[in-house]
Amino acid sequence: MKYLVMVQGSQADYEAMGGTASAASPAWSEKDLKAMFAFMEDVNNDLAESGEMVAGNGLAAPAMTRTVLPGPDGRPVITDGPYGETKELLAGYWVLDCESLDRVTEIAARIALCPQPEGAPVYPVVIRPIMDDGGEITSATG
Repeated sequence: MKYLVMVQGSQADYEAMGGTASAASPAWSEKDLKAMFAFMEDVNNDLAESGEMVAGNGLAAPAMTRTVLPGPDGRPVITDGPYGETKELLAGYWVLDCESLDRVTEIAARIALCPQPEGAPVYPVVIRPIMDDGGEITSATG
């Protein structure tokens, strides 16, 4: 079964990774960044080796976000980020093909241990089953 595994972050987190601290997130050092990137590379390599990795990427900062909604006249209303009212957004994802919910939960628990500086916000790692072509979830138990 395929699952979408998501990690979250805020604009303040991206700025902190660039060295700018805020009340919401301490500044990351080069050592902090290297530790995080090495950790994620190990996770990705292990998932590729096990054959469970379908796709995965980190996403650009929320400031680079654009939303498109239908306007009252039917014309699109386009808004560029960042969004002050938004606390956290999708920061990265994996599409994994795992034998069970238990297995993908094990992977998410590992991802949740990604190193970060003391005082950085902790976000949940979110797992969502991906529906098959027929619009059904083949299995949600593990």
